[in-house]
Amino acid sequence: MKKSILLKTIPLANTTEGVITISHIEEPYGENSKPVVSIGISLDGDENNPTWKAHIPYENIDDVIEALKEAKEKYKN
Repeated sequence: MKKSILLKTIPLANTTEGVITISHIEEPYGENSKPVVSIGISLDGDENNPTWKAHIPYENIDDVIEALKEAKEKYKN
C-alpha cells in the first residue's frame, strides 16, 4: 500500500507561497515496488498536492546529488 512520509519542506525561491517537499514513498508503483524519494514543487504552498513531482529511487540519489552540484557550479549566476 502506497504510504508517503513528509521529510522536509523548503520555501521555493522567488515565490510568495511556493514550497519544495521531500518525501519518502513506500510501494509507489504498487505492491512490492521499492521505495523512492519524492521531490515535489507546489506553487501555492500545498504540501500534500504538488504541481510537479519526481520520484528518485534510493539507488540513484548520489548520482542525482552530484548532477545537481554540477549544475549549480556551471549555472550559479
